[in-house]
Amino acid sequence: MKIPDSAVASYGEQGYLVCPDLVAPEELELLKRDTADIARGKYPCETFQPLPPDTTDEQVLRSILCIHQVHFISPVMLNFVKHPGMAAVLSRIIGPNVKCMQSMLFVKPPGFQGQAWHQDEIYIPTRDRSLCGGWIAIDDATIENGCLWVIPGSHQNGYLYAQRPHNNSEEFDFAEESFGFDESREIPVEVAAGTVVFFNGYLLHRSRKNRSKNNYRRVLVSHYMNAYSLLPWSIKDGERMATADRRAIVVVAGEDPYAWKGYEEPVHNVWLRKCKAVEELQATKER
Repeated sequence: MKIPDSAVASYGEQGYLVCPDLVAPEELELLKRDTADIARGKYPCETFQPLPPDTTDEQVLRSILCIHQVHFISPVMLNFVKHPGMAAVLSRIIGPNVKCMQSMLFVKPPGFQGQAWHQDEIYIPTRDRSLCGGWIAIDDATIENGCLWVIPGSHQNGYLYAQRPHNNSEEFDFAEESFGFDESREIPVEVAAGTVVFFNGYLLHRSRKNRSKNNYRRVLVSHYMNAYSLLPWSIKDGERMATADRRAIVVVAGEDPYAWKGYEEPVHNVWLRKCKAVEELQATKER
């Protein structure tokens, strides 16, 4: 797959790049099937236990906003983290050597909240500002069902904005919001299923509540960085910030210059992202 220089330049200027039809229809069906299988407990782990076979997909999915680190348990999701089409784009906009440290599978049923303004680099620090999200639209993403909103060019100065509670639990989940910038420049990124949106770790972005009546907004977003950059995601006792480097990673393009360090075995589990809609559904079930 050839990535034109103009696309690379646009990513550098705007902080995001939209690549339509990068994931084929049959691949999208595989993602949908595996999403339900994960929730049903196909891959046994602490978070998801096997469910009765007569449980419908609707029943297993309608209480999930987001599943973190799905590639830790699902070989299907791991393959999409390493998707060849995505790797081709990443090797142009990041560099020839790329690694992944995180996957997040958003289900976001109708009525579920979005995420307030933030920059991914706040949560995943890199040494060289190479962090990039690869956002696979499994369903059409529209304003109605909670598509991405971005502020083009907001990544350029490399500034991490302060955060505060947003006090708007009807619209956004628990995470704090970034503030101190001109929100009027935001634009929606409405895309068709199969599109991949790549966005810089410093780009200001958010998503709103899914206000559709029947449409999920399923997305697999994985986070990537230059394999030549260390990953000081956390600091262990005796480590220094300058040399801390978490090694539960997946190499998706090129080589890993630090392969001699070995790799951390991923925990065989996933984590659920909490939000008000999930808590309300759980409370309803308990009544």
